[in-house]
Amino acid sequence: MVEVSCVNTNQKVIVNEGENLLDVLCRSGLDNSKKQIIGAYVNNKVQNLYYRIYSDKRVEFITIDNANGRRMYALSLMFVLYRATKELFPQGELHIRHSLSEGYYTELLNVEEDADNIAAKTKNRMMELVKQDIVFDRTVEESHKVAAMFEKVGIEEKAELIKHRQKFYTKVDYLDKTPNSFFFELIPSTAYLIDFDLIPFNKGMILVMPGEKKKKTRDNSKLFSVFQEHQHWIEILNMPYVKDMNAYLAQGQQKQKEIIQISEALHEKKYAAIADAIYKKRDEVKIVLLAGPSSSGKTTSCRRIATQLSVLGFDALQISLDDYFVDREHTPRDSDGNYDFEILEALDLDLFNAQMQSLLSGKEIRLPHFDFITGKRTESKTLLRLKENSILIVEGIHALNPALSRGIARKHKYNIFVSALTQIAIDRHNLISTSDNRLLRRIVRDNNFRGYTADDTISRWQSVRDGEEKHIFPFQENADSIFNSSLLYEISVLKPIVEPLLANVPQISSSYADARRLQNFLSFFQPINTYNSIPPTSIMREFLGGSSFEY
Repeated sequence: MVEVSCVNTNQKVIVNEGENLLDVLCRSGLDNSKKQIIGAYVNNKVQNLYYRIYSDKRVEFITIDNANGRRMYALSLMFVLYRATKELFPQGELHIRHSLSEGYYTELLNVEEDADNIAAKTKNRMMELVKQDIVFDRTVEESHKVAAMFEKVGIEEKAELIKHRQKFYTKVDYLDKTPNSFFFELIPSTAYLIDFDLIPFNKGMILVMPGEKKKKTRDNSKLFSVFQEHQHWIEILNMPYVKDMNAYLAQGQQKQKEIIQISEALHEKKYAAIADAIYKKRDEVKIVLLAGPSSSGKTTSCRRIATQLSVLGFDALQISLDDYFVDREHTPRDSDGNYDFEILEALDLDLFNAQMQSLLSGKEIRLPHFDFITGKRTESKTLLRLKENSILIVEGIHALNPALSRGIARKHKYNIFVSALTQIAIDRHNLISTSDNRLLRRIVRDNNFRGYTADDTISRWQSVRDGEEKHIFPFQENADSIFNSSLLYEISVLKPIVEPLLANVPQISSSYADARRLQNFLSFFQPINTYNSIPPTSIMREFLGGSSFEY
């Protein structure tokens, strides 16, 4: 007999050695009649519900409300989408392109049929597969045989990745006889996929995740166009997948320098284009408002856009919204009674608008300064008055929220949204999460400059993500320009730095599951171990150190 500590009920469950998590679930007293429990943490490792218990374990069952549970659900849904399209359109190639707020944008290539018909037929077939309650079966097979199998079914990039890892064995997922590999745990069977949608969009379809179809649909047209533009760029470079990047980097340091130079040149070109767009509106625009989620590179972007504006003859003045925080004792609190620094009301909106109005009317102001140690705002020594060629650049997470700058006419504002919209993919069915990209950046930065461990950073990440969903992403379409701060080479640069930090996350930590997931994800990448070619103005320097900008 084996003793299982069930975190959800705070009780001990006794099962026979070799029984699986579904058996534990049945004995735990938890109700799963609606199949909402889809996986579990076993000693802080994410496991499928078919995972068998052979020794005493600590188990916490998870639903789609958990970030890793949602990931399991999404990947399982993608597998069903792949199976449905293979059956209906054998000549088609399914590509999961990128995330959108409602779910995931996908395209089915080599199929000449109306997008509405493709979406309708595929959704109906997916619903049939869900009703059939087909088990997601995972096996472990010899890697060279797995690579050969994926080459045979036309997923060559997945085969190349498996060869690159040079492991004897590889996990393979099956839906009946349909093979794939999603590099993360899946849910038990198709019957658990009780909530989804598939809607035509642009040239493809959006795979809508649970809960999203009930929300008011967010306009993603600007963000989508940026994704499409970057997709076109990486296809020109012939680097849509990690295996292409690995092959390029494996040619030696000169090729590594070249990909760094090309990526940085693209950034420079985009910054210049944004500055040119502002210049065209110079008779009206007086304030540039710049926002973005955590670790998107807002601060460096602010500095580099200011430099480009200076080239065009502007006197670019930079202001941080952080200096407009209210005193600590006046900071709003969240439902748990903790200070909520993410909410708009944590800023002194009246002071900000009054000072901006004064500047626009030609008056001089004294900028505030917020001391994060004392939690007090004081007047700084910096006096500010706009000259004829002056332009303000205001940076902060709430910058694109119209309520922040309510006293300023829209024609006087130019909005910029910055985010790391990762476009290179592991393979055509496995995306690289833009959130994971930013998390890797933040782990490195927090360790370099704030003394935080990877454990510290990961444990705070979900709270950060929740704040972004509330306060940042709803306003991204207010942007006049969206800057994609991701760099094609960056994960290869971050890999050798972040891997030992992740390895130090202890198994007893709640961060352990995500640390393991990130380690597995990084194992696909060829590392870049030389950083000399990364210029001091690069966004990467904000996280690695060695920047020519002061932060």
